[in-house]
Amino acid sequence: MSIIILHGDIVYAPSADELAIHENSYIVVKEGCVEGIYPEVPEQYKGVPVTDYGRKMIIPAFSDLHVHASQYVQRGIGMDCLLSDWLNNYTFPQESRFSDMEYAKNCYDAFVDDLIRHGTFHVNAFATIHREATDYLFNRLEEKGLYGYVGKVNMDCNSPDFLIETTEESLRETEVYLDSHKGSKRVKAILAPRFAPTCSKPLIDGLGKLAAKYACGVHTHLVESLWEAEEALRLFPEYGSDAEIYERAGLMNHGPSIFAHVIFPSKEDIRILKKHGSYAVHCPDATTNIIAGIMPVQRLNEQGMKITLGSDIAGGHGIAIYKQVARAVQLSKLKEFYEPSESKTITLTQAFYHATKEAGSAFGKVGSFEKGYLFNALVIDTMEDPWMTMTAEERLERFCYIGDDRNIRARYIEGREL
Repeated sequence: MSIIILHGDIVYAPSADELAIHENSYIVVKEGCVEGIYPEVPEQYKGVPVTDYGRKMIIPAFSDLHVHASQYVQRGIGMDCLLSDWLNNYTFPQESRFSDMEYAKNCYDAFVDDLIRHGTFHVNAFATIHREATDYLFNRLEEKGLYGYVGKVNMDCNSPDFLIETTEESLRETEVYLDSHKGSKRVKAILAPRFAPTCSKPLIDGLGKLAAKYACGVHTHLVESLWEAEEALRLFPEYGSDAEIYERAGLMNHGPSIFAHVIFPSKEDIRILKKHGSYAVHCPDATTNIIAGIMPVQRLNEQGMKITLGSDIAGGHGIAIYKQVARAVQLSKLKEFYEPSESKTITLTQAFYHATKEAGSAFGKVGSFEKGYLFNALVIDTMEDPWMTMTAEERLERFCYIGDDRNIRARYIEGREL
């Protein structure tokens, strides 16, 4: 039996209102899963070697529930544009280059390596309309041992001539993609209609049939801007909300339904998302860069919504989810200041929970150190100035605000150090 024991300051969030802190403690990992956390090594494990990290923090690895892997090379570019100009001037031309497999491999290799560098071991990623390149991203994540969902993007209308499919082609290529990845374990295929304005009703309905046939979920954008919310209902006039488009097609019945941004949800959107246990992904950097508006995180959380975090590369400019933890707190303050009746400031614990346990639930038992959870973890240096001592909670906060990949001193997936 495989058993490892690590010593350090162990920190995780079992709920949005609790930060569990076990300073100077030992975490026992059996067969890749957490067995328990103890102040001393239990008698039955006395002969097991201990990896001693001193006062370094041991925290769960992060989950990114909305990222465009294909936009990795765009990060930090075009940030003075709003969404429409950013898409047309930068994103769509760049994504069209993924028909070139050499270009795609270079981008996806760098993307996956950077995820690992920054401690994101569970990822829900958009690729592009190009099936061969999407296959490569899927396989690369598998090879590295990460957990993920990867979607081949669907776009058959209101898109540039150089980045569009026919409805038939989109459905055919998507089915080939889904079929080729049946039975995969850590990484799974997911359906990825870009958003309602670039997908016809026959395409959305066809994807719903594929969802039922292959038992897979959906990942798309939802009410991310006032324009998108209005345009979706203009193009689908028989529907009452953006979310209803996906619900009526059967896209929310066969796997996780993951919706990015959810900044301007109607009561009907919220009702549908709650009904299906959907994930609403808050992408703070993208919100400030190219999207107008801030997700009402606290209000949605109080209404029973599942809230998670996403980097939204390249609408967001950085891949580190721990930075989004800090940004989520910052934006909640702005939201409360300008719209006090709409939302309240969230705590660091809440944001950390959304980035670890709640987001991790989309991939299984990851994102926490409760008994039975997979030990997908990071070891963070003390983050202290040499003349003072800080609590574990203070060090976690400092890492989220001013830390970077150099502060991550070890990485574990299923109890195996990378």
